[in-house]
Amino acid sequence: MSRTSNSAASVSLNQLTVNDTHSSATSGASKVSNADVEKQAQQSETAPATAMPRWWESKSLEHKPLDGAYGWIVVASGCVMLMFSMGCVNSYGTYQTYYHLEQFPNEHVSTLSWVGTLQFGVMNVFGIPAGILCERVDTRLVSFVGGIIMAIALIIASFCDDAIWKLIITQGIVFSIGASLVFIPSTSIPAQWFTKRRALAVGIVVAGSGIGGLWLTPATRAMIDQLGTAWALRITGIIIFAVNSVASLFMRSRLKVQTRDKIVDFSVFRDMRFLLIFIGAVCATTGYFTPLFSLPSFAQQVVGKSESFGTNLLTIINAASTVGRIGTGEVARLLGNINTMAMCTFVSSLSILVLWLPFQVGGTLIASAIVYGLFCGGFIGLLPVVMADLWGVQRISTIIGLLYMANFAGTMVGAPSSGAILDNIGNGTNYKPTIIFSGVFMLCSSMFFVVLRVLVSKKVIERI
Repeated sequence: MSRTSNSAASVSLNQLTVNDTHSSATSGASKVSNADVEKQAQQSETAPATAMPRWWESKSLEHKPLDGAYGWIVVASGCVMLMFSMGCVNSYGTYQTYYHLEQFPNEHVSTLSWVGTLQFGVMNVFGIPAGILCERVDTRLVSFVGGIIMAIALIIASFCDDAIWKLIITQGIVFSIGASLVFIPSTSIPAQWFTKRRALAVGIVVAGSGIGGLWLTPATRAMIDQLGTAWALRITGIIIFAVNSVASLFMRSRLKVQTRDKIVDFSVFRDMRFLLIFIGAVCATTGYFTPLFSLPSFAQQVVGKSESFGTNLLTIINAASTVGRIGTGEVARLLGNINTMAMCTFVSSLSILVLWLPFQVGGTLIASAIVYGLFCGGFIGLLPVVMADLWGVQRISTIIGLLYMANFAGTMVGAPSSGAILDNIGNGTNYKPTIIFSGVFMLCSSMFFVVLRVLVSKKVIERI
């Protein structure tokens, strides 16, 4: 009996020990579980919540398909907005001819060219803040504000026809700030929506500037002849406000870029590929505007053609540029984007040095305008595509903004220097030094793009 009772007591003690152990383990597990829950709660409190974008921020549209229907709506929107922003820049030659011959006959050509120079130059240097805004603010709002600034600038310029410095500030600087807020999203955002047809899509967008110049040039000429420069500027400003306000509603970014500590990342300048593109762009834009600004006056002063003939040359350049910017997108699919870009700048230089320089005949001027228009626009249209190919589309807005500093440098050197050469070396009538200046810089640009091509791939025959 005693042995049995001792065994029972032993079993009872063992059970109690097991129960205590199980209870202790359960309690420990409960404590660990509670500690994990508290830790997770603290992490969820300190971790940044995925908040809804504020009203001025872009919303991610990554769920929408690439190469889809909405991408083409974005392309159409960008094309329409560039039609007026860059179209006004491309048609400034009409204003300059009138300023030079009628409104400010005592001003030097180099002084008058500052309006057009700053239109393109400031637009490019302001590309850096415009690119930053596109990463942090809804691109629809950015482009909408840009249209308002452009419209206000032209309307104010219409009351400043008594002094050229006032036009430099309004029609030149203020207008270009607004144009930059339209230009950067229009050329960078469509690349986010395409992979297979990216070159064609961007080509159609930048063709808008040629389309704008195509009809804005004769329209501006007609408005100036019938109503004067003041009302020409006012009407253009009102149209820009109305059309841009509607088109900007569809300029939506597909990707939402995460905020960085660095507002501007200049590390891309350590990449030799970027440096070659940058220097090539400086050279190209140095020579780019001479035909646009000087061909009309050359046709009148040297060849003896009418004022309407000179205006028609600008129309021909813009029409050919429209075809060229779309066409180079398809050519780039066959030859490669870098190959096509180098070819475009090389042929553009030939149209200046081979067709324009040696001849003083109306027919060769038309031929030069056609060839130059077909190929000069390809360089501008392919730059965003090459950027997207080499560095991706995630931060394409800021990279393009940095690259367009090159366009600013080239513009600030090119157009004023071209006018100064005509005034001081050519005595206002000999255009040959100016033509050589433009053609040589365009030729140098093609050489830098060839070096870029070799750096990317040393294979002679390859689509790059």
